[in-house]
Amino acid sequence: MEPNLFRYVWKHTRLQQVWVLWVVLAAMPTYFLALELPKRIVNGPIQGGEGFTDSTTAPFLMFVLDLPDWLFGGGSFTLFEGFALDRFGMLFALSLTFLALVCVNGLFKFYINTYKGRLGERMLRRLRFELLDRVLRFPMTHFRRVKPAEVATMVKDEVEPLGGFIGDAFVQPVFLGGQAITAMAFIMLQSFWLGLIAGGIVAAQAILIPRLRRRLIELGRQRQLTARELAGRVGEIVDGISSVHVNDMSNYERADISHRLGRIFKIRYEIFQRKFFVKFLNNFLAQLTPFLFYMIGGYFALTGRLDIGQLVAVIAAYKDLPSPIKELIDWDQQRLDVQVKYTQVIEQFSADNMIPPDTQPLVRGHVEPLAEGFNLTGLSVYDESGSKLLERVSLSVDLKERVAIVGGLNSGADYLAEALARLLMPTSGKIALSGNDLDALSEAVTGRRIGYAGSDAPLIQGSLRDNLLYSVKYAPSAQSGSSENPSKEREWEIVEAKRTGNSIEDVTQDWIDYEAVGAKSADDLLQQIKKVLVTVQLEADLLNLGLRGLVDVDERADLIEQILNARRGLRARLRDEEYAGLVEQFDPEKYSKQATIGENLLFGTPETDELSYEALGDNEYIRSILAADGLDERLFEMGREIADTAIELFADLPPDHPFFEQLSFMTADHIPDYQAALSRIQNLTYGTASDADRRLIMRLPFQYIEPRHRLGLLDDDLRNDILVARQAFRARMPQTLSGAIEFYDPETYNRAASVQDNILSGRIAYGVAGGPERIIDLVRSVLEEHQLHDAVLDVGLDFNVGSGGKRLSSGQRQKVMLARTLIKRPDMLVLNRPLTALDRQSQSQIISQVLEDAKASDRGVVWVVANADMAVEFERILVMADGHLVEQGRPSELLKKEGVFTKLLT
Repeated sequence: MEPNLFRYVWKHTRLQQVWVLWVVLAAMPTYFLALELPKRIVNGPIQGGEGFTDSTTAPFLMFVLDLPDWLFGGGSFTLFEGFALDRFGMLFALSLTFLALVCVNGLFKFYINTYKGRLGERMLRRLRFELLDRVLRFPMTHFRRVKPAEVATMVKDEVEPLGGFIGDAFVQPVFLGGQAITAMAFIMLQSFWLGLIAGGIVAAQAILIPRLRRRLIELGRQRQLTARELAGRVGEIVDGISSVHVNDMSNYERADISHRLGRIFKIRYEIFQRKFFVKFLNNFLAQLTPFLFYMIGGYFALTGRLDIGQLVAVIAAYKDLPSPIKELIDWDQQRLDVQVKYTQVIEQFSADNMIPPDTQPLVRGHVEPLAEGFNLTGLSVYDESGSKLLERVSLSVDLKERVAIVGGLNSGADYLAEALARLLMPTSGKIALSGNDLDALSEAVTGRRIGYAGSDAPLIQGSLRDNLLYSVKYAPSAQSGSSENPSKEREWEIVEAKRTGNSIEDVTQDWIDYEAVGAKSADDLLQQIKKVLVTVQLEADLLNLGLRGLVDVDERADLIEQILNARRGLRARLRDEEYAGLVEQFDPEKYSKQATIGENLLFGTPETDELSYEALGDNEYIRSILAADGLDERLFEMGREIADTAIELFADLPPDHPFFEQLSFMTADHIPDYQAALSRIQNLTYGTASDADRRLIMRLPFQYIEPRHRLGLLDDDLRNDILVARQAFRARMPQTLSGAIEFYDPETYNRAASVQDNILSGRIAYGVAGGPERIIDLVRSVLEEHQLHDAVLDVGLDFNVGSGGKRLSSGQRQKVMLARTLIKRPDMLVLNRPLTALDRQSQSQIISQVLEDAKASDRGVVWVVANADMAVEFERILVMADGHLVEQGRPSELLKKEGVFTKLLT
């Protein structure tokens, strides 16, 4: 990238800069006239001079052309006689002209500032896009030396000030300098000595202030570096939070962050001291000039060497002089500051061996399959420190061959897989694929015809569907049709993208390559995803996620009716003796013994936190419903008994004791709070206890389930009273709670409940051995009967995996990464210990399934296996040790040889 910011800005915006410079120059005459008019108003109509000395009228808007002596003998030519006005008319005419000039100058400023802002934002967009483009072209080894948080901070925050400066880079000095020069010239024309004083003060400001600000530039650079390092350190803590806790590093991290914050504080405090001293000096010099004007200019006026109008005009002109001078000095300071920031950012985004831009073209449509496999000749790879990773490896892998790579830690097996996937660049030697140098192939070939998955599983934040199909979003689909008739908004986006060197492709279009997946359209996509999920043993997990997922009622009306039919089918199956008593279904007229008191009271699913089961005791409307029938006092006493019993049973147990798993309404951390509350309310009732204690105690009964907690606190009378309160709650519910709850109804779909809860329409009974498992199996059977299996899988695909996929287990993340690789059906699979988070049996099963599918589709596989005994299923085995290929051959050959491979087996 261009190392000089000004050259970078001029390269991309010279036409716009020239245009706005012309606008700035065009604004100078009106600015000068706005300075001249106050003098004419004072000296003319107010004091009676300038045309009113010998007459009661004077011409307004008279235009006279003065010719030099060498042109037609000189002389003056009157082009327009103007309008003869008396002093009152001239006063109003000049005043209105002054107002018009103020408006014109304001409009000039408005246009110039708006134009500058748009210009700066466009350049900021271009710069950020170029930086991210360079990130996408960094060699993989470079990412081992940079922290993601620091890169994100530079792209987002550190270049932000550049956007504000870029629009001012050329325009601001001309605009402000023009204003300052115009004001200075006007002052000099009125009084040479006053102009000399103003010029001296301005010169002092221009010399002293930049010198004092040099240290501020260095401090600003230090502040930027320390803030970037802090962002990187915080990112490291977040990424490694488990290591912090398991190694008791919390206090060390606090001390480290405190040290870094202290360093930043020290730098910023010095910046504030120096900045405000410079500001004080600048303001003092700016205010010193009016003092001299009043004193010396007043003396000149009293002695008759300067008229009052000129003095007023000089003071008015100087009023506009400090601002542009100050802003010019600020501009120079900002220029130095942003140049330092720009240089630092460019240095961070410069790397050796950048991926050439022409290897990342946007290729639409079909990419020809590979004709040959890999051919390695004398491949050697060294890292940036010069350490050997691979040493003179030569081998061939046929396109349809299934090969296992075996090796322990630091054997080079992992690096060989990364080199085949072009994640490591050869230091010497060559990798050929399909007869071409691997480094010379475009990513359209390597990214579509080679599939790679490693042990790390970096998922994007989004749905499972987004993550699975991430590997087949190559280019916008031509069938989407949005590019043929773009909207006005889309046309504007394209124009702006072109102006800023950004991509003009519409990310909102359908980018999925259905041909790569093996689907004809979006309707066939689910079946192809399902095949891959079965291969990686992820289908059952996805089905569970689908059962726990929510369905958009407005978009999936057809699915809603199918789920309701499944509910009726399940209800019929539950009448069988085999499932009798395993599920208690919701009935508006009955108390559900398997549900909490809170759920029985609401008889619905809360859609807002206002009616969450944990906060029911805090809701004023709920409290009024309970108070109407005296339920508040009875539930308060129940809460007191629950707290007393729980403390008696669990107070002496360690916090991690499994018994706390059964205590759903209280954790070990809550016990001290309830102990203190019980002491305070020992002799108090609901009415006399404090509001805080009432709220704390009332949280317990709402989460109580008799069959689960078995404290014998629920009798039939209390159940009946809760049913009465349920009817009152629904009948008298205020408008403010409308939409806060979705009520249970045996015949309608509950939009706030999961698919499984809607099918069950009740609660699974507690205390029945194997009951939940039997019911889940029954639900799955009902799904198959009603052809809902695939629809529920589709709901599961909408599950949000969270940041980095952290809502999934490590094993699930690795399965998703492997499925992402398989779904694009590459010609050659390169798998680098992709399933290390799974047990050996699961790994073996998935390996067998992948090999079976690869054999059926004539697909090549290169798999770095986690254990040597897994390699016997492959057609050929490569054995790596210390970066060298030490053995290779068929499994039977290596077993007979009893060499390195057999030693790894033991």
